[in-house]
Parts: sequence; structure tokens; C-alpha cells
Amino acid sequence: QVQLMESGGGSVQPGGSLTLSCAASGNTKSIYYMAWRRQGPGNLRDLVAGITSGGTPGYADSAKGRFTISRFDADGTVHLQMNDLQPDDTGVYICNALANRGATTSHWGQGIQVTVTS
Repeated sequence: QVQLMESGGGSVQPGGSLTLSCAASGNTKSIYYMAWRRQGPGNLRDLVAGITSGGTPGYADSAKGRFTISRFDADGTVHLQMNDLQPDDTGVYICNALANRGATTSHWGQGIQVTVTS
């Protein structure tokens, strides 16, 4: 079992910064991928940034050059540093972890609000 707890959301003005944190608990050593996704319509959860257990990151085009996702270890804690935030970044951000303990399982945080307004 893996559980995810998110923190660090809030409201900022354009150009401001936030850092989102996601702390996993449970079988954290089984996690091989962690990501931050943005809530869309229905079940859509678009990737913002993700990183493998080996430290290889990937970003949405809109995040490149502004956001940085940290590496995680067996403790299963990942951070998303968001700089130069823009109104289009507003949304609910959800932490996602993929784990393998004989079979791949996907785990989700509850989602946290990021609001960028002038």
C-alpha cells in the first residue's frame, strides 16, 4: 500500500513561485515513478512533470524552463518547484506514484489547489 500526502499549494500573483511537495508512505521502496498531474475534465489528469526512480525527468511543454521536479529516493518524497507562474497554471495538481510489488499499481493524492491571479 502507498499513500500520498500533498502540500504547498496556494495563491500567488503572476511571476510568483510555489513549491509542491508529495510525501509517500507505505511501501515507498516499490515506487519507480512519481509525477505531478493537473486535473482536467472527467478522468483526465494531464502530466505536468514526472521523474523516474533513476532520476530522469519529463515535463509538459508548458512547464519546461519554469518548473523543476526533484528526485526521490526510498522515502518517496518529491517536490515540484514552480517558478514564473502564470494564470494558465491555475488548477488542481495531483501527485501520482507508480509502484511495483509484483504488479504495477497507481496511487493518487487528493489534489491541491494552485491559483495564479493578479
